[in-house]
Parts: sequence; structure tokens; C-alpha cells
Amino acid sequence: MMMEPKGSALTVSSGTKRLADAVRAAKIASAQRTDIVVDIREADRARLEIFAEELQPIIDAVPPGDDLFDFTLSGGPQPRFWVDGTAQVMMARDRRTYRFVRDTRLGRLTLAESTESRLIVDKVTEYVAERMVERDRALASDDGIGLRAAPERTAPSPTQPLASHEPIRMAPRPRSTDFVIALSWLMIGIVVGAGVLMLLAALRGAPIL
Repeated sequence: MMMEPKGSALTVSSGTKRLADAVRAAKIASAQRTDIVVDIREADRARLEIFAEELQPIIDAVPPGDDLFDFTLSGGPQPRFWVDGTAQVMMARDRRTYRFVRDTRLGRLTLAESTESRLIVDKVTEYVAERMVERDRALASDDGIGLRAAPERTAPSPTQPLASHEPIRMAPRPRSTDFVIALSWLMIGIVVGAGVLMLLAALRGAPIL
């Protein structure tokens, strides 16, 4: 019984990959020679499949079950590779340029575009990292850690008097002060009364004593 060479499995795997690349290249070349919409669509999808293979190490690095990203290649009239619910990679009108865009409330925003798929892979990698950091910050601001600890109460210093809710009471005045105030008002009343009498006498023409 003959044993297969150890490198046969690797050869088959590499050969399969080369065949897939050759099929994609044939689709792209066919679309460049014709104006058939179906061929153009297949060429766009083939280019996006090449992009997805280059991005695969980043996709594998994202934790399993992470629902923040999609990483899905969709079909339709214009194939697109979705990064998340708003960001996507598509082919431009020239069918050679990769365009990384994001849909916002103000419209579609172009984040990057290049004919080199590797450059778009780097931009998507930066975008994925930024979204993960933003999510971690949002979770950290909502967990309430740091706000649950009760504030420390500082002991009052010996020189600082304790706060009291009792009303402030003024010291009682001596009786001599009350007597002086009453005498002053009496003198003021006498002077004012004498002035009024003199004014009435002047108005009546009576002699003033």
C-alpha cells in the first residue's frame, strides 16, 4: 500500500484557493470586456470576496457572539460587504475603486476609497476598533461604578464650632439704657409740642410769651 506524500493535503488546499482566485479573475476580466449587467454584478461580488478574505483575520479577532458587527456580503443590484448596520464597502462606478461608506442622518458619508483593497482593509480595521472603544466607554458610563460609594464625612476641627439650629439670642440691655431712651423721647415730645403751640399763636396773631 502506497502512502501519500505529507504535503498532498496542503497542495490540494493551496490548489483550491488558486482555483477560486482564478475564477474570480475570470469574472472580473469578463465584466471588463462586456457591458452585461449580470457580469458587472458578478465582477463586483468577486472583488468584494477578495476584500472579505483579506479582512478575515480581523473578523476572526472579534469576539464570537458580538452583535455590534455584521460582516456580511449581500447580493442585489449592487453587492456590498456590510461591516455593521450603517458601514459598508462597495465598488465605485469605475468598478475598480473600493469605497468605504457609512449611512448617517445627514446622508451617506465616504470614509475612505482606494483601488487597493489592502488600504480599505486598514480603514475598516480602524473603524472596528473605534466602535469597540466607543461601546466600552458607553457601558462604563452606564454601570454607575464610582458613584455608589458614600461620600466620606470629615470630622469638624477643634477650632471650628459645631453648627446649631437654635436661634441666636441677644444679650439683655441694662435698665439705665431704657431710662435714657425714654427720657430722650420725652424731651423730643416737649420740644415738638412747644413748637406747635408757638406756630398756632403766630397764625392767630396772639403775642408770644
